[in-house]
Amino acid sequence: MKIKKGESIRLKINGYAFEGKGIAKVEIENPQNTNVKISENKISENKISENKISENKISENKISENKISENKTNENKIAQNKKFVVFVEGAYPGDEVIARITKKRSSYANAKVEKIIVPATDRIEPKCKYFRICGGCKQQDLHYEKQAEFKQQQVKELFLHMGGLENYISEPILKAERIYFYRNKMEFSFADKRWIMKSEIENDEGIKKDVEIKNRDFALGMHIPRIFDKVLDLEECFLQSEISAEIVNLSRQFFVSKNIKAYSTKTHTGFLRNLVIRQSHFTKDLMVNIVTASENEKLMQEYSEKLVKKFPEITTIINNVNLKKAQVAIGDFEKTYFGTGKIYDSIGDYKFRISANSFFQTNTLQAEKLYSTAVEFAEFQKDDIVYDLYSGAGTISIFISGYVKKVYALENVEAAVTDASANLKLNQIENVEFIQADLNHSFLPIVEQNQLPMPDVIIADPPRSGMNPKTVKDILKLSPKTLVYVSCNPATQVRDIKLLIEGGFKLIKTKPVDMFPQTFHIENVALLRRT
Repeated sequence: MKIKKGESIRLKINGYAFEGKGIAKVEIENPQNTNVKISENKISENKISENKISENKISENKISENKISENKTNENKIAQNKKFVVFVEGAYPGDEVIARITKKRSSYANAKVEKIIVPATDRIEPKCKYFRICGGCKQQDLHYEKQAEFKQQQVKELFLHMGGLENYISEPILKAERIYFYRNKMEFSFADKRWIMKSEIENDEGIKKDVEIKNRDFALGMHIPRIFDKVLDLEECFLQSEISAEIVNLSRQFFVSKNIKAYSTKTHTGFLRNLVIRQSHFTKDLMVNIVTASENEKLMQEYSEKLVKKFPEITTIINNVNLKKAQVAIGDFEKTYFGTGKIYDSIGDYKFRISANSFFQTNTLQAEKLYSTAVEFAEFQKDDIVYDLYSGAGTISIFISGYVKKVYALENVEAAVTDASANLKLNQIENVEFIQADLNHSFLPIVEQNQLPMPDVIIADPPRSGMNPKTVKDILKLSPKTLVYVSCNPATQVRDIKLLIEGGFKLIKTKPVDMFPQTFHIENVALLRRT
């Protein structure tokens, strides 16, 4: 078989790669690189997702020496059984599909499903009408039990093929209690270009309709994957709650009726940027945060009154004003139009204050399971000194405070440290100390300046990009007896764990926790001990 970019071929899917792509192996004419060593049935494609990196970007110029290549590291290892490998977006093991080749390399290709000829037995009908368009739920057409199985498998394969790690305990994945309506935060975008649905321009037979497309220049919903300037108008979403979708719809109607324009990233004109909705799981608090490019007090007051009248469940309404050109849902300043500007939620026995721009684990129910796993792995002693790196709003530090003597929590973002300090007072905790520290640089000078005692245990929960090499070196110099590494990206976690093992640690066990059902994203907790 010859494989060329742009052509469509029939493929049988017999494996599954990291970040949700089916794997097909085919015979090709005149295959190249036949001397490449072949890995028998295990493959992991490693493309680091860029979602959420913006909260904690690594500024280290030379991190590329240790950073996993987003496109090549795993894909170049994958000539299995001397067969050519094709990664197929939208396919699952057991599928037979027609797929179009989108990228061709010497040892592998990427493709996208055009038609499913024979569906896998674990496929189900997706719940959402926007599935495969908005990109929010990439596995909604797969039975949840199979989703969890694949996530467990992908973590094990990453540790084996990227880290060469086998002699450790891989504990079963902690599945989610809720597989829909589990997020406590959703960030929706306004845009001056609306994504036109296929159903608007074609009938069921694929024939173009002779109709005029209306409302092209206003949208509120989710960005189309890989298309930065177009947004899909969402009328429903199964990630957060039914009331969340209703707030989106009312907001759209209100601003369209007032002829208020969405902000344009090209002309840098317009008013509306983002709509962020935060809901508490245990207290039932509900925050609406409208992000705009300028102030308009009269309009915001009218909008707030409309929202509260329609949705009495809303407890606070905030307007973040972003004066910068960058399209981020964080303002240069904010104004509260209703309520206190804060909401509260609980994890375990502890209560947390959440402001408009606070970081808080997106899945409240699973967060307790995640933190309980960290406690279980750490096997804390009452006289332990703990360093909590990348501590955010202090949720882990506060959660573990009852098990140890003292927690020193290090975090770079000033607003997060402020929230964390407020959460200490809220919970009347006295054995946790928050310290602002840039973990893109060595934090040992801060340890020395503050005369901190040496840690018995370190907990690290870095962003998707993983730990800076300097942070890894600092951990090795501090040499705690125990390290618990919580990660939202097992690929960068493996990279860091390899360095830690080279420095004298041993990987004892891992446990995936599914924080994001219907997606291929997975949290993973790893326990390392000093040898």
